[in-house]
Amino acid sequence: MNRVLLALTLTLASPLAAAQTVGLTLEGAVTRALSGGPDVTTARANLQKAQATLRATQADPSSIITTLTQAQQGAAAAEATLAGTKLNVAQNVINQYLAASEAAGRITLNEAQVALDERTLQIARARLAARVATQLDVNRAQTTLNQDRQELADARASLPVLEAQLARTLGLNTGTDLRLAAPPAPPKLSVTLAGLQSGLDKRLPTLVQAAQGTEFAALQVRIADNDYTPARTLQDAQVALANARRDLESAGRAANTQVRDAYRTAQDAAQRVDIARQTLANAQTTLSQAQARLRAGTAAAIDVQQAQVQARQAGFGVTQAQNNLWRALAALSAASGTDVTGLVR
Repeated sequence: MNRVLLALTLTLASPLAAAQTVGLTLEGAVTRALSGGPDVTTARANLQKAQATLRATQADPSSIITTLTQAQQGAAAAEATLAGTKLNVAQNVINQYLAASEAAGRITLNEAQVALDERTLQIARARLAARVATQLDVNRAQTTLNQDRQELADARASLPVLEAQLARTLGLNTGTDLRLAAPPAPPKLSVTLAGLQSGLDKRLPTLVQAAQGTEFAALQVRIADNDYTPARTLQDAQVALANARRDLESAGRAANTQVRDAYRTAQDAAQRVDIARQTLANAQTTLSQAQARLRAGTAAAIDVQQAQVQARQAGFGVTQAQNNLWRALAALSAASGTDVTGLVR
């Protein structure tokens, strides 16, 4: 009997466990992903394995120079891969968090717009009854309301999907109810482009591996450059070194271009935040004026409601601009191998 009661208790408790509520901040979400995410965990394990291999190789007196070099390069590459994985994971989490947070904000905005549309439709019908408007005016108001209701429905439908994507990335249970705090204002871009481009071959995994390929090819040339190794072996090693150098130069140019483009995108995003804030300030002034006119009897309540919705739209525009700056900073971090978001620990 006790076993039956226990099984029934677990069955009833499981839906509650699946529907647990988790509060998150943007920083907390990134920290959670970096501490226990599968990609970071795998990269960390690979680094530990490479470091163990290096220690064993260094302790073995019979290790030849090529074996030791490969072990050293393997540890260095694994370290760069772990750092790069953290930045890529952070970028993914930031994008997913912002998408879900924006969807919630869009719902609030759309609800205000629908309320305004409903009031506008009521006014159009009243004006039609008073014969100071046409049926076309009513039809247009109804169409606008229908469109905005559909946008609201779409926003409501998208939010659970976006939250589920974020929950999976963070390793949370299916059905977890996320409570996302509003993202903070993004940091200013204080590092220079030259600073981000410097040392890319020491940070980016692709460039680290390309540089290591060049170093190992140069080692093969030195080993083959003697009077007891066939000349063809030396020639093949020299060709391999020339190819490796070209690959490194090509990869370096591509990486520098990517960093430059990402840097410009971040600068543009920062400027758009300032523009969005100016637009919000103007909308708030318009709202204050509409409220003053309403008190003075020179404006109608619908005028204030319209100004309120416009102010909400401008406020959401600031949110979107700030989120775009966060996205740009995350992309720049991944491209340069240097965290400029301040969220990667």
